Amino acid sequence: MNIRWRRWLARSWWLSRLHYRLRGIPLTGPPTDEVWYFAFGANMHDSAFRERRGMRPLDWRPGRVAGYRLRFNLEGRPKGRAAPANIAPDPQAEVWGVLYKITRRDLLRLDATEGVPGRRYRPIWLQAEDIEGQPRVAVTYLAEGKEQDGHPSLRYLALLREGARAHGLPAHWLRMLDDVRPAE
Repeated sequence: MNIRWRRWLARSWWLSRLHYRLRGIPLTGPPTDEVWYFAFGANMHDSAFRERRGMRPLDWRPGRVAGYRLRFNLEGRPKGRAAPANIAPDPQAEVWGVLYKITRRDLLRLDATEGVPGRRYRPIWLQAEDIEGQPRVAVTYLAEGKEQDGHPSLRYLALLREGARAHGLPAHWLRMLDDVRPAE
């Protein structure tokens, strides 16, 4: 489904509800409900989340999800030279990112820009906590990736690093991102 169709569909709550149901994904609650979205990739950076995707979060805070690890196992563009971020279950790990409070209607718009529902990403609801340890149920995107991790492009990696720093993620996470080797 092309991006224009997705954006048009995202304007209608009822058509979106039908579309999601056909894809086996529940779309519950009214469009004005507030939800937390957990960004761990490029959406941590304002140029991606606010400017390119047009999101206007109601609130944000650093957060983490336990039981997952950050991977770079997706095929990006140019093919073979970039690997976007993904998460994968790992009981011994954690992923840091940004928790954004948005409305369900904005979540539909975000879904449309990410190709959800579709073949690449699927939304998952998980237990997150903010930097102060307060629990938050949040939605994020997970994709079936390749078995082997690749290397993100330097441009993509810069978005992650700058977004993480701008949102005050912990020093150990910043060091981990600084240690990721970019594609050559």
